[in-house]
Amino acid sequence: MATTARAATTNGTLTSTHATGTSNGTVPPKITLYTNHRCPFAHRAHIVLAELDLPFEEVIIDLDTPRPQWYLDINPRGKSPIHPFHLIENKANLPSIKYQIPGLMDSPAIITESAIVAQFLADAFPSPLLPSSHEDPLAPLRRARIGFFTDTWNAKLSSFQMSAMKAPASEKQGVVDDWVAAIEKEIEPLLADAGPFFGGSKELTLAEAIVAPFLVRMYAFADDVYIPKSLGEKLDGLPNFGKWSQAVMGKESVMGIWEGEKFKQAFAKKYGGSIVTMK
Repeated sequence: MATTARAATTNGTLTSTHATGTSNGTVPPKITLYTNHRCPFAHRAHIVLAELDLPFEEVIIDLDTPRPQWYLDINPRGKSPIHPFHLIENKANLPSIKYQIPGLMDSPAIITESAIVAQFLADAFPSPLLPSSHEDPLAPLRRARIGFFTDTWNAKLSSFQMSAMKAPASEKQGVVDDWVAAIEKEIEPLLADAGPFFGGSKELTLAEAIVAPFLVRMYAFADDVYIPKSLGEKLDGLPNFGKWSQAVMGKESVMGIWEGEKFKQAFAKKYGGSIVTMK
């Protein structure tokens, strides 16, 4: 995987983030990513772009100030995911991308919503992330399994982290136990053939790209301050989930933009009044 060079600036200044590779031997599209490295939803796009080794330009959106009107014009839905770890005040979603194929498109297209952005890029540049529907007769089945995995993760697990962080110190372990039980019931069987990644893949798939930002934050907050450390210990004890999660968090594409301590400091500043700590 090629390394990238960044010169991050905020609220609309364009910076270059360039990976050396292209996809399919073609001239790469012009991609501008509107992002913030603290946002787990934007993190999905970073993972996919890194795995595809695509060049892109990056615009950092300041999460601590109101979204500028020009960005609301880009993302007119003006909604934010119902999840506190994005640290956005219900102004506009991240990420968005501006996408243009030179010589084929007269003007760029704007694509929003993190899962849509991630799947669009994976579809546009076939790779181990996501098989083309026509790659072979079983490709549609593999795509469906990836979709079921990410849907299960979102539907069955998304509420536990905030529940654990808001619970009184005396009740946090009980939330952790329920959380681990849900993962063991709903996710562990879906990883039975992980090798080390979803579905027996040797390379990261879209399943990991979609859930990895939340996996990383789940482990990061299991620090005996916000959530008992026993969460990570219990998860590592699950035969399938434990091996899979360590493989995911061992990928540079997943961890490249993650700055755990800075994220936790920003989180504490933003949400400290509604979170119960253990110390």
